[in-house]
Amino acid sequence: MESQVRGGTRWKRFAVVMVPSVAATACIGVALAQGALAASFSVSGQSFKVTADQLNGKGFSQYGAIDTGYTLSGDQAMHPVAVSAFNSAEITKMCQSVVTPNIPIIGSVTLRLEAGGGGTPVKAENLYIDVEDLEANAVFHGIDIGVAAGSFNKGPKVKSDEITGKKANPYGFGQQADSVELSKVKQTAWATTAGTFELSGLSMKLSKGTGAECY
Repeated sequence: MESQVRGGTRWKRFAVVMVPSVAATACIGVALAQGALAASFSVSGQSFKVTADQLNGKGFSQYGAIDTGYTLSGDQAMHPVAVSAFNSAEITKMCQSVVTPNIPIIGSVTLRLEAGGGGTPVKAENLYIDVEDLEANAVFHGIDIGVAAGSFNKGPKVKSDEITGKKANPYGFGQQADSVELSKVKQTAWATTAGTFELSGLSMKLSKGTGAECY
């Protein structure tokens, strides 16, 4: 009886710590497994890693912004990001991972989500990715560099509202393109939002430690 109580307490602590950081991502995993769904999610207080073999986007725009949120300890935080936005995108072999560190007794836990690896790519509409760091091979078609962010006419408009916690200057530097092809994508991001996100071949796993991160 005593060991059962201790075991229950451990998992309760695990849930309390994990929920603030990965609940939104977990909801995506459960709901999107059933098909296309309007999606809007972020990982508050933590960045997450994303890789993809290929990302082909149509109607591309990019601009600087500040993401606001809270750390796991409850302190307010601000993160400068480059927002990459697409009218539509197809992503091949996508991997997303987020680590929740320092869970009492358990230690670090990694949530890893994979999709688009079975011949059918991940599909997204009105996709916004708030990027802190990006590595990729890129080809742009019909690119305009040095456009005021509020003057985009090829890709999604600047998103700046209280709901997303995002702040952007419509007169700041931006660039846009008719389409873009990214390969060997490796990035760290703070948030991703999409009008529709369709994940084929979805797989989601939790594991102890950090060995299951996408990179």
